Amino acid sequence: MKHMKDKSVLLVEDDTNIRELYAIALINAGIEVIMAEDGEQGVRIALEKHPSLILMDITMPVMDGHDAVQKIRADAWGRDAKIIFLTNHSEPHDVAHAFSQSPEDYIVKVNTPVKEVVNRVRMALT
Repeated sequence: MKHMKDKSVLLVEDDTNIRELYAIALINAGIEVIMAEDGEQGVRIALEKHPSLILMDITMPVMDGHDAVQKIRADAWGRDAKIIFLTNHSEPHDVAHAFSQSPEDYIVKVNTPVKEVVNRVRMALT
């Protein structure tokens, strides 16, 4: 089993309670977590810190997740960054738009237990 401690996850989520819930679960799984409260902050931190994986919400103030991913993908490092959309959007057009941005995964929060999210993050980090 590869050590997860050298892997960092950038969690971009505007809802404080949800952000803390996922952060605690990931930290308890031995994964380093960096947090951002909106897409703009997420882009800045991603391009500065180059996390191993980005968990990106879609609906956020300032800049939504789609625009944030587009900005990250425009960067040389960000072109190949691992990104998982973590959202409550399950409408086909949202899913299709997200997949056009080449994510590792697309997770609908309400349909996915936190433990499953942690497992999918682990898979993406290997």
